[in-house]
Amino acid sequence: MARPPETIILPSRGWRIDRRKAIVVSALCWAGFGLMVWLVTTGRTGGFDKPGLLFWRTGAGLVPKGPKFLLESVRDLTSLGGVLLRNLIAIGAVTALLFLRLRREAILLALTVAGAWIVEGVIKGLVGRPRPEIVPHLTEAGGASFPSGHAFNSAVVYIAIALAFATLSARQSVRLTIIGAAIVLSLLIAWTRVWLGVHFPSDVTAGWLGGAGWAFLAAALLQRPAGKAADSATADKLDPTVH
Repeated sequence: MARPPETIILPSRGWRIDRRKAIVVSALCWAGFGLMVWLVTTGRTGGFDKPGLLFWRTGAGLVPKGPKFLLESVRDLTSLGGVLLRNLIAIGAVTALLFLRLRREAILLALTVAGAWIVEGVIKGLVGRPRPEIVPHLTEAGGASFPSGHAFNSAVVYIAIALAFATLSARQSVRLTIIGAAIVLSLLIAWTRVWLGVHFPSDVTAGWLGGAGWAFLAAALLQRPAGKAADSATADKLDPTVH
């Protein structure tokens, strides 16, 4: 006996981020980032960076504190900020948004992540700080140290994904939980880079502030272009004369 077709009800948008508030949050993050740049370029982070790296180490060999499984857990966590997993998660999120017919959010997320590659690359090239040699590195890492690419791009990807999916809820408590979870996750990923000895604390602090600043700035500035692109794509799809 044939079953009747099921009706799928797609979620509707319940919220759109306030552009002015997003710009204020972004400005605060970028101000903190600018302060870190000044401290690093003027050599004023020694009292912060060296103790931060040594805090997680013990003994003459400067081995990491805690049980052995903690090291593997930290490596697993840091992989969420690596190029492969981070971008696979971003692509998965964009695909999910397209399936939900939230084209504006999908385009905005893609533009935010793509723009972050350019912003972070330019900053790294300008500062060009070498990686720390205070403690043994517990994972492979290459390129310049400032700002931390893991911290920067993790903040961008996970906060931008949270902002995209937060639009599905009209309840502020739900939205704050989603965004707060993304912030905590990206901060934990940033912390792993110091624990593994491949970044100074100032690297990850600046990286996270810059990434969060870009995520909120893009949410404010790219919201309208993404909406126009989504509307144009929808119009072309509905117009039978477009081939």
